[in-house]
Amino acid sequence: MQIDILKSKIHRVKVTGCNLNYIGSITIDEALISAANMVVGEKVQVLNINNGERLETYIIKGRKNSGEVSLNGPAARKVHKGDDIIIISYAKMCIDEAKKYTPTIIFPDADNYLT
Repeated sequence: MQIDILKSKIHRVKVTGCNLNYIGSITIDEALISAANMVVGEKVQVLNINNGERLETYIIKGRKNSGEVSLNGPAARKVHKGDDIIIISYAKMCIDEAKKYTPTIIFPDADNYLT
């Protein structure tokens, strides 16, 4: 049996932009993607702390060290610029492996930069 377990988490970043006319996804600063052990194209869950919205989308790479976190396409309707969000990815693992696994969790500063 396999279960879904937390793989990576970017805890509390600010939305820097919303682009309704983009084809979809979340654009994340490349430095944050790397630090969180996430990959471009990976499915993520986005949790909006300000309004309780939850959505799923996929990652596209933003400019490194830019602090960019932008929601695009339909997801742009679920957030506003300045909202605080949490970005989570999961992995499937057998129970024994999951018990030993340590997820990667990062805590960027108020401007979405690593400290």
